[in-house]
Amino acid sequence: MNLSNPSALVQKLWNYCNILRDDGLSYGDYVEQLTFLLFLKMADEQAKPPFNKPSAVPTGYDWPSLMAKDGDELETHYRHVLETLGKRTGMLGVIFRKAQNKIQDPAKLRRLIVDLIDKEQWSSLSADVKGDAYEGLLQKNAEDVKGGAGQYFTPRPLIAAMVDVVAPQPGQAICDPACGTGGFLLAAHDYLAKHHALDRAQKKKLKTGTFFGIELVDSVTRLCAMNLLLHGIGGESDTEMPVVTKDALAGKHGEYEIVLANPPFGKKSSVTIVNEAGEQSKESLIINRDDFWASTSNKQLNFLQHIFTILKQHGRAAVVLPDNVLFEGGAGETIRRELLKQADVHTLLRLPTGIFYAQGVKANVLFFDRKPAQEKPHTTKLWIYDLRTNLHFTLKENTLKRSDLDDFVACYNPKNRHQRKESERFKSFTYEELTKRDKVNLDIFWLKDEALEESANLPAPEIIAQEITDDLEAALEQFAAIAEDLKG
Repeated sequence: MNLSNPSALVQKLWNYCNILRDDGLSYGDYVEQLTFLLFLKMADEQAKPPFNKPSAVPTGYDWPSLMAKDGDELETHYRHVLETLGKRTGMLGVIFRKAQNKIQDPAKLRRLIVDLIDKEQWSSLSADVKGDAYEGLLQKNAEDVKGGAGQYFTPRPLIAAMVDVVAPQPGQAICDPACGTGGFLLAAHDYLAKHHALDRAQKKKLKTGTFFGIELVDSVTRLCAMNLLLHGIGGESDTEMPVVTKDALAGKHGEYEIVLANPPFGKKSSVTIVNEAGEQSKESLIINRDDFWASTSNKQLNFLQHIFTILKQHGRAAVVLPDNVLFEGGAGETIRRELLKQADVHTLLRLPTGIFYAQGVKANVLFFDRKPAQEKPHTTKLWIYDLRTNLHFTLKENTLKRSDLDDFVACYNPKNRHQRKESERFKSFTYEELTKRDKVNLDIFWLKDEALEESANLPAPEIIAQEITDDLEAALEQFAAIAEDLKG
């Protein structure tokens, strides 16, 4: 079978997943088990000729030790391997932390090891093939609505367009403080590799020292580290860690030239408190940081403030944010005022609905550059591109493609964004116009919604039904959050 084709590889790996599904294994569990086994197999390959690299995996807990066992003995040993490696530092610790065996049938585990993974020479496959195959698995996992993994997955065409307009340069440090499975970091890596003839030192820097990912959840960090590793980013040693597990909002974790992010949707940061009587209550986590403009429990507003703090002077950010960040009063207004003053907030892309796995999300991409302190506001003009009005996308039939963003990229004019022309979907608003608006509301539209104008222009019934469902689900979520607050 020709496995130089990523989709053939995904199909092969995926077919086996269907066998394990019968044993109650979720897609997410399967991708995780594949991650453990692929890592061990590749470490084993790297230790042999022609690579001859010293392996970070201790003898007795390596790939040959798994190949040598069968039956219950294999299952017991595999559990022991996961537990032991999870206590190590560096990349081993990141990949195996809190790892558990989810494949209870030893015969199926043996088949996965011997027939599926051992048959391939993964190290000799190009990074594109391995990496694209793993990305394919992550995409399939995101599509599994029940697993909820979609929240970690930003549509790849959107990521590609964001990276194209930000146009990273070699040597710039790039951070994603909510990195999920690493989509932004990989797209930036691809962009740099394709658009620049890199010398040896630059290639080395691309492998370690360019990309910095922060992720809150161990099991997602694991997928991200593996995804980056398969694409040739990061290494086995402690010093080469491109991604770490921690709460990005807890404090500053560095300064970077570029920040690309899609912070998690979900209105509030909260913690569940159980009192002596065993009653549960949720308390909003209001984040107080000296380097923030306002204290709030709204997670997206906190991420927006956090991203400003981790940008170097003249550093550039592109961040996916829900509509509420554009219009919410109180802390929201304070943050928008300060951002317009202290950064050059130059572009806002209004995204269409139906492109995220999380239902009912109305989102935007905000582009801004951090500037040195001065009296005069740094924002002179905010350019808004409306990719939402009269556009209807779905996750299955009419998916967002990179070509749907071509006009936005052309209007943005990455070569010289100071030379732009207005068009039907692209308009500019001066700093004075923005600050005169009630609460500095940036939720601005000007195109007529054709569906409101005449019934002949209505989208297909299934799209209308989906949009109504999305709106209701979003409203229900907000009511649930209010109800929780009132209880507390």
